[in-house]
Amino acid sequence: MQKLHELIIHKKKHYAEVIRSSLKSKSTTFFSPEKSSFQFGLLAHKKGYEEKPHYHRPFKRVIKDVQQMFVVQKGKVRVDLYSDDKKLIKKINLKKGDAIVLIHGTHAINVIEDMQCISVKQGPFLGTEFDQVNVKVKNNFK
Repeated sequence: MQKLHELIIHKKKHYAEVIRSSLKSKSTTFFSPEKSSFQFGLLAHKKGYEEKPHYHRPFKRVIKDVQQMFVVQKGKVRVDLYSDDKKLIKKINLKKGDAIVLIHGTHAINVIEDMQCISVKQGPFLGTEFDQVNVKVKNNFK
């Protein structure tokens, strides 16, 4: 049976988290560790709930990683996760409504059906020639 929330850990490092579209929550729940540079969770409130007008206090943060999150709006996509030694550790199939946050390591995206995703990551974006590093991986997993 497929897990509705999955944390992918390899050699004590968090590589990714997946929230499936069928996961239901009665209250707001964040799955990421508090110190993670990217917070990932579900917002859930009962009808009539109102949050007071607010803003988030600005303060200087030092972020040494770039994490990426996306939610599949349509289609199907497979995300392959690779360890620090460039070996494939997991293949994750995502469908409409599923979400993933890519936390650590190398990843590849393979489109199975025409897809569209909402994608979010820390900025500023400095362009693919600076921000994105292509990696030659080992083909060890089928």
